[in-house]
Formats: sequence, C-alpha cells, structure tokens
Amino acid sequence: MDDKEALRVGAAVRRRRRALGLTLAAVAGRSGLSVPFLSQIENERARPSPGSLDRVAQALETTTERLRAAADSARSVEVVRAHEDDGVHRLVHGRHQLSALEFVGEQDLGCEFQHRNDEVMYVVEGALEIEAEGRAHRLGRGDTLFLSGGVRHRWRATEPDTRLLVVSVAEHIDATYDSRR
Repeated sequence: MDDKEALRVGAAVRRRRRALGLTLAAVAGRSGLSVPFLSQIENERARPSPGSLDRVAQALETTTERLRAAADSARSVEVVRAHEDDGVHRLVHGRHQLSALEFVGEQDLGCEFQHRNDEVMYVVEGALEIEAEGRAHRLGRGDTLFLSGGVRHRWRATEPDTRLLVVSVAEHIDATYDSRR
C-alpha cells in the first residue's frame, strides 16, 4: 500500500465504523489498537501497517480488500459522456458506493425487482407506472419515488420518450441498518 492509498483508507474506515454504529473505543476494544491510533488512521494522519489494517478490518466485520476497494472509490472523479442509443445507460462505471442508470424509451422489463439497498427513481421525461408492495403509482415528468431496500417493485414506461434515472446504493455495499447494534 502506497502513502496515497494509506491515506484514503481512513475515510473508508470511518464510513464503515459509522455504518456499524460503533465508537472508536469499541473498535479499539475489538482490534487491540489504541483509540488515538484509530483516530489518526481515520483522520488520515497515520499509515496503518498491513497487520494493523487487517485487525481494523476484522473489528469492522469486513476485509482489508473491501476497505481498500472503498478507499479506491472514496476520491474519484469520472466523466461519463452522453449516450445516443435507446435503452439502458450506466451513469457510474466501476465499483463505487452508488449505482446510477438511465433508462430511455418505452421500457417494459416485465419482471419484478427487489434490491437489498435503497433507491430513488426520478422521471426526467415522460411517464411511468410503478407497482411497489402491491400499490400502483403513476409518475410523470419531475416525479420521484423512493424505495427502501427490500421493497418488491416493477415498472414500465407509458410514453415513448420516457427517460428514467435510477440511483441506488450499490448492491455490493451492505447498507442495511440493524437497530439492534
């Protein structure tokens, strides 16, 4: 791990710790590392050794590879150029925390979806019919529908030039919240 990667891993450690609802003291207790050292890692003032990073990852119920992958996506800038084809256009490439897709035209995928993480559906142009948890919703231009993780849904465009933007927490991210923690 080079210095640049070591610095970025701090943000990934902090995000994971907070997602689990853990304090620095709890992570210190689990990892055997000191609170000040963990704070320095999170604030990008200390470079963890591979062994220390492994202990932190175990304390955070993940792997060093996942922390590094989260660190890689923590500070990236990417431009995705407009696409002229009808169909599906991926707006975020690579393995990031968010997924974004644009659906164009009269889409009717004819199947039901159930994603583990939250998503937002925004109608840029046109109109949709969405069935979510047994309730039908009609959305037009500028309307938004939020679906929490686990909600079963299906949708279809009802106008030819419909453009739908779907933004969600990526499937590889465990963003589920357990209030028992």
